Amino acid sequence: MSAARGFPAFAAQHRSTRGRSWWAQAWVQAMEDTSLDAGQLRKGRRSANSGQVGTITVSPGRIAATVYAPEDTYESVVHVDELTDDDWHRFGEQLAARAGHIAALLDGEMPHNLVEAAADAGVTLLPGIGDLDSSCTCDAWELPCQHAAALCYQVAWLLDADPFVLLLLRGRSREDLLDELQASSSQPTAPGVAVADVLAASPGDLPEPPDLPAKVSADDLAVAGIEPPEGLGPHALQLLVLDAARRARSILNALLHGTAEPQPLDEWQDTVRLATDFPELVAALTESSDRDVAPGIQAWRYGGAPGLDVLEHTWTPEPAELNRARTELLAADDDLTIHTSANRLTVGADTQLRLDRNGRWHPYRYVDDTWVPAGPPSKDPLVVEW
Repeated sequence: MSAARGFPAFAAQHRSTRGRSWWAQAWVQAMEDTSLDAGQLRKGRRSANSGQVGTITVSPGRIAATVYAPEDTYESVVHVDELTDDDWHRFGEQLAARAGHIAALLDGEMPHNLVEAAADAGVTLLPGIGDLDSSCTCDAWELPCQHAAALCYQVAWLLDADPFVLLLLRGRSREDLLDELQASSSQPTAPGVAVADVLAASPGDLPEPPDLPAKVSADDLAVAGIEPPEGLGPHALQLLVLDAARRARSILNALLHGTAEPQPLDEWQDTVRLATDFPELVAALTESSDRDVAPGIQAWRYGGAPGLDVLEHTWTPEPAELNRARTELLAADDDLTIHTSANRLTVGADTQLRLDRNGRWHPYRYVDDTWVPAGPPSKDPLVVEW
């Protein structure tokens, strides 16, 4: 079992209790979405900023601290479910298949798309609504009480400074995870080299990675000996080859430097992407797909694949997400009329916000009897550009 870690108390200070990193913000979101008393959260924020939380002890499945109040001291604890051994095994298999993640872990970094690797393994790394179970020696009945809320807000600051705290909470330290990756990779598969051998090798034993090729333009390509598909001329074929070269370069860059890999797309998404990147192909793509790509192009320019998704589909997010955005909009202007439907907030007669599955709000305007994308998305519904 991973050893507990103690973190010194934070001095009194004024800083955002939501944290700066996306890890910290997801943590706070899970705690606030679980709360039924906004008053306890406000008091918790004040307690966190006034330095009333003592040393924080983090161990697998548990966070604890003494919270000092003017009238007494309280022992607050927050429990988080640990991942099972099977969860960690499946998660480790996903990590072992992604060289960039292992390199980042060795460098002490937590890559953003580590959560995606966990999700691909069927593992939920970040807590969600109802996943944080708090208790306190005070006599308040609210969950969380102000003391547990203060502890949770300061944990967000810990996650800003050291995101590996999240792994420890789920049952493994960074060192544990790397040790398990080495152990599980001790038997190499053919063809290839065991991950343990790679991790154990000194830098001088490893070959230099290849240089990333320079970006190419259409003028750099000479396509010969290939007949274009029916309906596409030689110029269109050259653009498709150019696109394939660019995406191959992006994948290689992800492997070499741990950047995000190009998102897998279905046939329609890829059609819209190509039409957006290469206007010369719009006519041919419209004919081949037998669909009007113009609305999709506008949505893609603003928001990529998630933007296209909210243009064409609705989905049902957590009610707390919609209620929070609605409350923030009304707080800014209490004269607004807001109608909620699925993932959409319709503000007045001609304005709409659509929430994508990544938590971003996409603005829309009602023009000529049609809702059309009106600007880039934002995590904050109050700062959406119209």
